[in-house]
Amino acid sequence: MEARITPLTLSEIWIYPIKSLAGISLTETELTSRGLKYDRRWMLIDANGKFMTQRSLPALALIDVKIEGESLLVSHRQKNLLPLLIPFKNDSSEPLTVQVWDDTMEALSVSAEADRWFSEALDQPCRLVFQPESTQRKVDSRYASHGEITSFSDGYPFLLIGQESLNDLNARLESPVPMNRFRPNLVFTGGNPYEEDTWAAFKVGPQDFFGVKPCARCVLTTIDQTTAEKGKEPLKTLSKYRNWNNKILFGQNLLPGSITQSIKVGDLIEVSKVKEAPLQVEI
Repeated sequence: MEARITPLTLSEIWIYPIKSLAGISLTETELTSRGLKYDRRWMLIDANGKFMTQRSLPALALIDVKIEGESLLVSHRQKNLLPLLIPFKNDSSEPLTVQVWDDTMEALSVSAEADRWFSEALDQPCRLVFQPESTQRKVDSRYASHGEITSFSDGYPFLLIGQESLNDLNARLESPVPMNRFRPNLVFTGGNPYEEDTWAAFKVGPQDFFGVKPCARCVLTTIDQTTAEKGKEPLKTLSKYRNWNNKILFGQNLLPGSITQSIKVGDLIEVSKVKEAPLQVEI
C-alpha cells in the first residue's frame, strides 16, 4: 500500500452502557470479546421483554449516563428526578428472557428501584436488565468467523466511522449533524470519505479488527440527541447516495481479533487488507 500523507488516527471512543441512552466519550478503554468494556451491557425492556430504543421512543435520548466509580449514574435532562446509581456488580438472581430483534437471550433484572426510576422517566412501564457473562449472544453466522459474540448492540460488537465520511455528508446537508447521530464506538481522522467501507483487516494501536458488514441506518439518525426532536435528515440525504439494496449505509460493523488490553485516542490505524466497497460515492 502507498504511504499516507495524513496518518489514520483514532480520534474518538464512545460507549453506550445502557442501550439507546446517551453515550459516554472516553480517551481510553478496555476491550472485551462482546465489545468495549460496559458498552450496551444494560438495556430497557417493555412488558413483553422486548428491547426499547429511540426508534419508537425518542425521549430515551434525554437520559444521560456517566461512570461514577464502580457504578453508572443516570440522570434526566428535563425531568426533576433524583439521579439513579446503578452498581456495576449486579446481585440480582432473577433471570429474564429478553429479545433484541430476532435474538432471544437470558438477562438479569437490575432492581425494583431502577424499574421505578425509568418507568417514571419514560411515563410508561419498563424494566432495566443486565447481560451477564453467562449469556453468549452470537453475531450473525453469515459474517462470523469464530463464533463471535456481542452485547445488547443491534448486531455487532463494534461500529467504526471516519470523520471524513461525516464531513462529506455535512457538506451535502443544509444543517450539519454531529457524529452522535450515528452512535459509533470508534471514530478516526485521515483518509477519504467512506474509506472504512473497504477495510477488511486493520489494527487500531495493538488491536486487530475486521470490517465485516456496512451498517444499515434507521430513523434513529434523525433524532436530535440533545433535544430528542425528530426530523427527516440526515436519512433523506443519505438515501440519495448511500442506498444499497434498499439499505442506507453509513459506517462499518467490526469484529475483533485476539483481544488486547486497551486502545486509546491517538492510536494509529494500519490497514492490512482491503475489499471492494458495496457502493461507490462521488466526492
